[in-house]
Amino acid sequence: MRRQIGAAGTIASISVIIPTLNAAATLGAIVKAIGGQLTAVEEIIVIDSASSDGTAELAASLGCRVITIGRDEFNHGTTRNTAVAAASGDVIIFMTQDAVPADDRLTEQLIIPLQDPKTAACYARQIAEEDASPIERFSREFNYHGIPTLKSIDALNELGIKTFFFSNVCSAIKKAVFTELGGFSPVIMNEDMMFCSRLILSGYKVAYCPLAVVTHSHNYSFTKQFRRNFDIGVSLKEAGLLRYASPGGEGLRFIREGASRFLRQGKYYWFSYFIVEACFRYAGYSAGIRFNLLPKPLRRWMSAHPFYFGK
Repeated sequence: MRRQIGAAGTIASISVIIPTLNAAATLGAIVKAIGGQLTAVEEIIVIDSASSDGTAELAASLGCRVITIGRDEFNHGTTRNTAVAAASGDVIIFMTQDAVPADDRLTEQLIIPLQDPKTAACYARQIAEEDASPIERFSREFNYHGIPTLKSIDALNELGIKTFFFSNVCSAIKKAVFTELGGFSPVIMNEDMMFCSRLILSGYKVAYCPLAVVTHSHNYSFTKQFRRNFDIGVSLKEAGLLRYASPGGEGLRFIREGASRFLRQGKYYWFSYFIVEACFRYAGYSAGIRFNLLPKPLRRWMSAHPFYFGK
């Protein structure tokens, strides 16, 4: 189905891509919410990593196109590329198996900025789920504010590496530009940020639309935060983006604002927890940007994606 998006009369068809692994508990609600959007989508493609809970069968019964891969074939970049190659839409909306549209205007809001010929991608606002911890709620508010933003190469001096912030938890990318730039890289994670950097350095613009909203959050343990940030460090190191990061950048601002918030609110337990968690984040990131100095068994132990480093 082709839909008109906006007064300019621009026409686009939309494919939604959702990578899954044992997502039977959440997939139904996501597919139902996508099906209820005011701006309809052409198709939903589920690319499933050999789930053992019936995810692929459920997706098929819900009318999704299903692509099945082996678990050892999964990669955040190349797996999504495989799904894009099978997609028919002019615009690809990427989602994750735990991100639920907050209302029926998500697809409409995501594609409105793409009417600008130079704007190639747009990402949504994430709000925390009801069971999110105060730290996770702060993290979502820190990264996903309520101000619409259009980022281009001109923002580098002001925003530094934050210029490339982008999230495939919920994003929309023009398929023609995605193909032009070769799709996502086969990275350990942050395939979205790596692609955003290539878009902006190639002269395209990337929009953040806070009116496009999904609920999405995680209450990670200290160990998971360490491993996640280790992988972030690895990805930034391999992509060569550390030259855009400054020592007093986003990480320090995150710690300052979070600590101040919990102290101001008198949440002393969460202040202490936040400081300890920040230490785990920093330790993981610091190890990640130096991963090439570490033996392979240690890299595998520190990573949330040990298969990335081989056997």
